[in-house]
Amino acid sequence: MVQTAFLGDIVLTTGLLTHLAGRGESVDLLTTPAGCSLLDPHPALRQSIAYDKRGHDRGMAGLVRMAARLRAERYHTVYLPHRSLRSAALALLARIPQRIGFAGSAGAWSYTRRIERPGTGPEAERILALAEPPQGTRATVSLGLTDADRRRAAEWLEQHGITGPFAALAPGSIWGSKRWPGYDQLLRALPGPVVIIGGAEDRPLAEAVAAAAPGRAHCAAGDLSLRTSAAVIERARVLVSNDSAPLHLGSAVATRVVAIFGPTVPAFGFGPRGPDDVVVELIGLPCRPCSSHGPEVCPLQHHRCMKELSVERVLEAVGRGESLGRTVEQP
Repeated sequence: MVQTAFLGDIVLTTGLLTHLAGRGESVDLLTTPAGCSLLDPHPALRQSIAYDKRGHDRGMAGLVRMAARLRAERYHTVYLPHRSLRSAALALLARIPQRIGFAGSAGAWSYTRRIERPGTGPEAERILALAEPPQGTRATVSLGLTDADRRRAAEWLEQHGITGPFAALAPGSIWGSKRWPGYDQLLRALPGPVVIIGGAEDRPLAEAVAAAAPGRAHCAAGDLSLRTSAAVIERARVLVSNDSAPLHLGSAVATRVVAIFGPTVPAFGFGPRGPDDVVVELIGLPCRPCSSHGPEVCPLQHHRCMKELSVERVLEAVGRGESLGRTVEQP
């Protein structure tokens, strides 16, 4: 399987991996270095292969080199959930006889089998459609966390004096307009300890949020591996996240998620998956959604979709999430 999209997409692809493994297929995954660090190990995988398309393997030379490596493995089938021309070219150059991907993808002409991608529904189930499962099959999204992952998470929490229930916040996103600006105020209103989750690139923002509650907020952004971060999220009583990768980590470890959506909408298929999860969004704003990912800055320069989401509304979702599996609308 070739999946070199964003980290959230890689998490959602685990449903397809698990389904294929469950019917007896031995699967290798070619993915990004971050994807390898997240999914190695995973019980559905024989191995993961790192493809650094923006670094060591960038450009045509890297593509040809990786194709030669795959060709030497003599794979008989490749699944292509990422609808990119690069993925299609890699499979073709690797001379893999059966190439299965979505109709309408860039490079779909090179596929030997084209599957119609569902137009609606959760993205994990859309990806799962590549395996043509029985109608109504739900994707099993998981990370296969190990005892070692959980032990490292427990050690980090103990080192920071967190021994009881805590909340996790994920204020970052690679897309600027997806970042809700109210996390510092939310932190002040939340009871008990709080852990701020994110990558190294989120560290400045995470530290700024943590400064709102010195001694009670603990910044883990950039300190933990992806798998250890997921194991910390697994222990949290709730995760509050923008529409970004931590949301999907929360879903994969079955932690209750409060997901904040601004420029994008859950109808794109990337909402949380749990029965008690809650989406907080500004309903009725005519400029939503403004793009498929969320631009760096608001195209209309007002960013109302995020700025007008009140802390009270998010706090209500946190407190009532156990009994709500629906959207909390901002009037």
